[in-house]
Amino acid sequence: MTTADTTSATGITGELAAGKFTDQMLAEMRDLIGTELRTDACVNNEYATRLAILRFAEGIGDDNPLWVDEEYATAGPFGTIVAPPSFIFACLGSVQVGWRGLGGFHAETNMTFHQPIRVGDKITATVVFDGFDGPTESSFGGKRIKDYLRQEYRDQDGELVATFICSRMRFERTEMQARRESRKIELPHPWTPEQLENIEERILAEAPRGATPRYWEDVEVGDELDTVIKGPLGLTDEIAYIAAGAAPVPRLSAHGVALRRYRKHPKWAYRDPNTHALEPVYSVHYNDYAASLQGAQVAYDVGIQRTCWQIHGLTNWMGDAGSLKSLHGQYRSHVYLSDVVEIGGRVLAKEIDADGDHVVRIETWATNQREQNVMPGSAVIALPSRGA
Repeated sequence: MTTADTTSATGITGELAAGKFTDQMLAEMRDLIGTELRTDACVNNEYATRLAILRFAEGIGDDNPLWVDEEYATAGPFGTIVAPPSFIFACLGSVQVGWRGLGGFHAETNMTFHQPIRVGDKITATVVFDGFDGPTESSFGGKRIKDYLRQEYRDQDGELVATFICSRMRFERTEMQARRESRKIELPHPWTPEQLENIEERILAEAPRGATPRYWEDVEVGDELDTVIKGPLGLTDEIAYIAAGAAPVPRLSAHGVALRRYRKHPKWAYRDPNTHALEPVYSVHYNDYAASLQGAQVAYDVGIQRTCWQIHGLTNWMGDAGSLKSLHGQYRSHVYLSDVVEIGGRVLAKEIDADGDHVVRIETWATNQREQNVMPGSAVIALPSRGA
């Protein structure tokens, strides 16, 4: 059977689905507001085992000994290994809801953290569709919708660990493709050997504050956080992120398992013209052909992957005795394979909050080599106090 025949028989084509906003679609989505979504196909880890935490930490490039060194962590403030706050993404990154045939980008993240995840904890998530804004017009991709998923993570005792409000932009892929040339940049980025050596030396100089407390009294408004660098982003970085369990939605599968799913849901996949293999829509993050169908230049990072980098910078700075209470981030522009992103921040304010915690309020940024802030954000961190 030829590729054309197979495409005709299965409904799977060499293109990503190209849906349109319609009044019927908007009405159907309004009816879904408040619905708790199924998560079974998107759960990657139920238990925070030592290896699950290690694999995730390695997949985001964060080797803080509090996450990965059992002897070090046992002597620390928790008496055991704990997971980075971003580990909730390794339990369930997110799910998809509705918007048949439309493309999507992560747009914004809001998170609150209530307690650490200790090795051995069982984490379960519930996801509720909280609604959407729009459609509105944009120069980036024509009509767009911004939707909201509320994800709550609880431990084995039913205690709330974290809340994640995941917002995505939904758009018509044909409109994004039409504007693709207007966003064209030189890729891969033309790094010189000297530049790459400098980047790598700066990465090797990074270190978490660790066991030395950063006291609230010692922090000044205007202090800048140490920089964390990610990149040049490569294919293995994306593979490692998938292997870490933080993506995708739904889980990737192979051979007959994948084929049966694609036959049931043809719009989950497309046929790659180079290999003739069926690939998931998620492959926009490691397949240039898929990324071009999405209206991007080449393959690009995952939105919540950037938040993991943001959290890496924050936990490096706050030390073992600090506590990340909340954060916010907006995803602007793509981070393409070959890009380098510098994660930084600055202290904006100090206060004692309603919980009685000594906190600092921080603005954060993620700047690429084109001097674009691809993730402006903020965070609230509780620090130990000498007077407490």
